[in-house]
Amino acid sequence: MNQLKWLSYITCLIMFLALLGGAVVTKTGSGLECGNEWPLCHGKLIPAYTLGSLIEYTHRLFSGLAGLMSLVSMLAFWRYARKRRDLMVYALLTLLFVVVQGGMGALAVIKSQSAAVMALHMGFSLIAFASSLMLALGSKRRHALGDNPPPPGPRVSKGFRNLTWAAALYSYIVVYIGAYVSHTDSQGGCSGWPLCNGEWIPELSGGVGIVFTHRVAAALLFLLIACLGHLAFWKHKALPELRALGSAAVVLCLLQVFSGAAVVHTLYNERLYIFAALAHILLIAGLFGVLCYMSVRVWQLERANK
Repeated sequence: MNQLKWLSYITCLIMFLALLGGAVVTKTGSGLECGNEWPLCHGKLIPAYTLGSLIEYTHRLFSGLAGLMSLVSMLAFWRYARKRRDLMVYALLTLLFVVVQGGMGALAVIKSQSAAVMALHMGFSLIAFASSLMLALGSKRRHALGDNPPPPGPRVSKGFRNLTWAAALYSYIVVYIGAYVSHTDSQGGCSGWPLCNGEWIPELSGGVGIVFTHRVAAALLFLLIACLGHLAFWKHKALPELRALGSAAVVLCLLQVFSGAAVVHTLYNERLYIFAALAHILLIAGLFGVLCYMSVRVWQLERANK
């Protein structure tokens, strides 16, 4: 398991870099710097040394490497950890969604896609990264346990399990709305934060309506995560793993709120905006990954105590 653990760590890191590269491509508008060609860039294997083509091609390379690593991980876990069904599922999901998001990315280059479809592409990339993160966390846990069965623990209620699942699903919806904001170029719909154009409830039309919907959805997500973290930390003191995951979710969500505010206040400062926008994307990716793994763990803990 030690070698598999490190393989899962490397796969997760490559997936993170691929996700980061995709965010840089989107925020710098470099998606078509290689023209409508894929996998070549302007008919060449090595593109011209322009910043835009370098960004796009680097992202393609990391996406390809992510696909290769996810395939290697799948084969390795199938060969040496086939009985660990949870790890097999994580590896399979990583491979599946890397292929899906890679195909959608290639299609977006060859033929222009709607903002709704491009937002879905971001969503699939997020699931691929979350799956690789679950694989890394799950491998770490299995390595710590060794060949020993997990010790019996206190019961996790069905209500808490459902709350965790609802938080993970809802976070994905919030991510999709945020990606839709980006792909419709609606970022400037609301000036100022927390008010939108100086109002608590602005006129909900065009880009203003899209951005305001995202803000409301994000605020509700924070309340949901705060409730989840509170219950995980104070009601499950005998489960340190669950307390750590709940605390991590709250911290990541809080940082996500601040990064969203930073995006608004740096919108017209190109250099600062890029960093704020990337932080915003990467924080929600980490939050979604933690919530997905937490969803699996509460399900396992509930089943183990039946």
